[in-house]
Amino acid sequence: MAVQAQCNSSSGSDPVCYEEGSGPLAVIIIPSLLVLSTLIVVSQIIWSFITKRSSAQIITGSSLNVNEGDPVPLDTGFGTLRPAQDALGLWEIPAQCSLEGVELLQMGRYGPIFMGQLKQDNTSTAVVIKTLKDRSNQLEATEFVDFIHFHVAVSKHKNIVEMLYCQTRRTPMYLVLEASIPGNLLHFLWSLREDRCGASDNFQTFSERSVYLVAKQVAAGLDYLYSYHRIIHGDVAARNVLIGSGLSVKVSGLDLAFKSRQSKTVDNEQEANVPVKWQAPERMMRLPLTDRSDVWSFGILLYETITLGSPPYPDLDPSEVLPNTLANYRMKRPEICGAPLYDLIKYCCMWNFKDRPVYSAIIQLLDSYNYLADTKPLHSEQQMDICEYRRKAGLPP
Repeated sequence: MAVQAQCNSSSGSDPVCYEEGSGPLAVIIIPSLLVLSTLIVVSQIIWSFITKRSSAQIITGSSLNVNEGDPVPLDTGFGTLRPAQDALGLWEIPAQCSLEGVELLQMGRYGPIFMGQLKQDNTSTAVVIKTLKDRSNQLEATEFVDFIHFHVAVSKHKNIVEMLYCQTRRTPMYLVLEASIPGNLLHFLWSLREDRCGASDNFQTFSERSVYLVAKQVAAGLDYLYSYHRIIHGDVAARNVLIGSGLSVKVSGLDLAFKSRQSKTVDNEQEANVPVKWQAPERMMRLPLTDRSDVWSFGILLYETITLGSPPYPDLDPSEVLPNTLANYRMKRPEICGAPLYDLIKYCCMWNFKDRPVYSAIIQLLDSYNYLADTKPLHSEQQMDICEYRRKAGLPP
C-alpha cells in the first residue's frame, strides 16, 4: 500500500505534516522529545550554577581560615584581600626558633621595639623585634602586615637591613630584623670619642678613609631603594645606619620610607619626627620629596661621620636653619675633614635639588677620592653630652 504524505493546512499557519499511518505516534513522540530536551538543558544550567556557587564558597572559606583561628582578612598591600600567611608563609618564624634575652629598646610607630637573640640550630643571632601593640584594630593590623611585605620586597641588598622572620598567624604579631654589632652608627661614632686610645681592636683605625667606606655603602643602599623600588628613604642620618664587623654598613629606619613610598610626601606627624637640620630646603618648605632630598641628607650624614657624631650646623639653633639656608649658608669645613670630602658635602647640599648628584655619581666620586683620604684615626677632644646634642640637633629630649 502506497504511503501518501498529507499536510493539514487548515489553520493557515505553521502547518504540521506527518506520514499517513503514523500520525498518532508522531504527535506523542515529538512533544515528549521537546520536553525532555528542555528538562536536560534546565538541569545542566541548575547543576552548573550549584557547582560554581559551591566552589566559590569553598575558596572563600579556605582563604579566610587563618591558622585555625577566626577569619582575619588582611589587606596585604597588593590590591587583594587575603590572609597574611598565604603571602608570608615562607617568612613565618619556624617552630624550632626561639627569641631569648628580649629587652625593650624603644617605642615604635606600631608598638614596642625589642632587642634580643634569635636561637636556631645551636646558633644565636642578634636581632631587632618590631611588634604590633596589644589591642590593635583591624586597620593597624593590616598596615603592620603591609609593613612586613614592604621589608620582604626591599631587604634584598647587602646594604639594607635584612628581614629574617615574622609572625602574623597569631598574636603577638612581630617582625624580626637582623641587628649589627656594635650597631647604631651614631652611637658608634660617639664611642670613638671615649676610646681615643684604640681599645677596640676592630675599629681603632677608623679614619677619613673609613668614612669613605661607610659613605659608599650607605649610598649603595639608598641607590638600590630608589633605582629598583622608587623608594625615598626620607630620614637619612647616622642614627638610621647600622655598622657591623669590618665596617659593614646597612641602611635601616625605613618606617617613613614605607609611609611615603606612594605619595612621595609625608604628613605633619611624620615630618615632626625628622629634625629640620637633616631636611633639604624644598622639604622644609613642604614641597614634594625627591631622591635628591635624600642626597641633601646624605651630605649631612657625611658631616656627622667625619666629626664623630657632632650635630650639623653646630652654630645654629634649629629655628635658624631655614632662614640661613635660604641665605645660602653653608656649614664650615671641619678641621679633620679633607678638601675632597668637604667638596662632596657641599655638592650634595646644593640649593637646587637638580644640581645635586645622583647616587651613582656619589659612589664614583667616593671611589676616585678614596686615595686622597687620610688614614690617621679620627679623634675628638670633646666628650659627647647627650642632652646638649639633642638640643642642638633639634631632637626631642
